[in-house]
Amino acid sequence: MSTHTAAVPLPLSARTDRRSWLAVVSVALGSFVLVLSEFLPIGLLPAIADDLGVSIGTAGLVVVATGLAAAVSAPVVTILTSGLDRRIVLIALSALLVLADVAGALAPNFTVLLAARLLLGVALGGFWAIGAAVASRLVQPGSVIRATSFITAGISVATVVSLPLGALVSSLASWRVAFVIGAVLALVALVGQLALLPRIPSVQRVGPSTLVALLRVPRARIGLIGAAFVFVAQFAAYTFVSPYLEELVRLDPASITLALLVFGVAGVAGNFIAGFALDRSITATVVGAMAIAAVAILLLPVVAGTAVGALVLLALWGLVWGGLPLALQTWVINAAPAAAEGGLALFVTTIQISIAAGSTLGAVAVSTGGLAFDFWLAGGIAAVGAVTVLALGVRGVQGIRGVRGASAEPITVKANPCEALPGSSAMQPC
Repeated sequence: MSTHTAAVPLPLSARTDRRSWLAVVSVALGSFVLVLSEFLPIGLLPAIADDLGVSIGTAGLVVVATGLAAAVSAPVVTILTSGLDRRIVLIALSALLVLADVAGALAPNFTVLLAARLLLGVALGGFWAIGAAVASRLVQPGSVIRATSFITAGISVATVVSLPLGALVSSLASWRVAFVIGAVLALVALVGQLALLPRIPSVQRVGPSTLVALLRVPRARIGLIGAAFVFVAQFAAYTFVSPYLEELVRLDPASITLALLVFGVAGVAGNFIAGFALDRSITATVVGAMAIAAVAILLLPVVAGTAVGALVLLALWGLVWGGLPLALQTWVINAAPAAAEGGLALFVTTIQISIAAGSTLGAVAVSTGGLAFDFWLAGGIAAVGAVTVLALGVRGVQGIRGVRGASAEPITVKANPCEALPGSSAMQPC
C-alpha cells in the first residue's frame, strides 16, 4: 500500500481555530443570502407585478419556482458533484447565486426574472445540502455541533428577516434594490469562501442508490417525516403572521416590524440553545420543540386581544422554530453518518416541498375559514407531528454522543480514493 502523504494537505482539523471559524462564517453567510434571496420577494410581489405587467398570482411564481427548483437540485447536484472537492462546488454555487441575483435585478421582463429565480433554486438546493455537511470538516470534532448550528443560524435568520426587509425595501425603493442587496451580500460570501475555504476532498460518492437506501433507514424516514410536519405547519402560519398582527392584534406597521424582529431574535437564540439541547437528546429536543410550537401557534388567536400576550407567544414560537431546522438536520445526519450529504439532500427536498405545501394550505385556510382557523390548523398539524415523531422515534434514539457513527441500517457509500483505508492512518494518493 502506498503512503504518499507529502502531497496531501494537512487534515482540516489541524488548521488554526480562527481560520476554521472564519471559513464557517463564509459558509453561514452563503446560506443566509441564499435563503434571504428565496423569501425576499414575498414582500415585493405587488411591486413586481405592477412593474412587469403580470398579476400578483403570476408574480408569486418567483417564490414557488425557486422552492421547486431547490427541491429538485438538492439531490441532483449532490449526486453529480459527489466526487468533486466541496470547496470548488460551494464556490461555484455561490457564483451562481451572484449571477441569479444580478439577473433578477436587471430582468427586463417576467420570463427573465423567472429564469433567474430557477438558477437561484439550483444554487439554494445544492449549497444547503453540501454546506451543512462540511461543518464537520472545518472545525475540531468537539466544535461540530456549534459550527453546524452557526451555519443553520444563517438559514433561520434569513427566514425571519426576509419578510420585514422586503416590506421595508418596497416602501422605500424599487423592488430591484432588494435583488441588488442580495447580489452584494452574495459577492461578499463568495469572496470570503475563495479566501478562507481550504481544500475539502469529497469523502462520499453519493448515487441514486444511496438516496434510496437512506429512505430504508427507519430513523432517517422519521426525521424526514418530522421535517415535513414542521415546515408545513410553520409556513401555513408564518406566511400569514403579518395579517394576523395587523387584523387580529391590530398593531400598526411599526409595531408589526418590531414583532417580527422579536420573532427573529428569539429564533437566533433558539438555534444556539438547540445546539446544547441536542447533545443531551435528539428526540426530546425535536419533540419538545414541536410540541411547544404547536401550543404557541394554537394559542395565538386566543390571545389576539392583547398585544403583550401575542408578543410573548410570538417570541416563544420564534425560540423553538429557531432550533428545529438544526435539530431535524442533526436527526437525519445521525441516522446515517456515512451518507450525510445524501441525507441532507433528501432533507432539503422535503422541506422545500413542505414550504410550498404549507403556504398553499395556509392560503386555502385563510380564504375559507379566516386567520384564526389557519393558525389553529397549523398548530394542529404541529401537534400531530410531535405525537407522530415521538411514537415512531422514541425507541433507541439517544443524544448525539450516543449515536455518533451509528445507523439503524448500513448505508453503502463508495469511498473516496483520497481517504485513509479502514484500519490505516495513511492517506491514499489522489
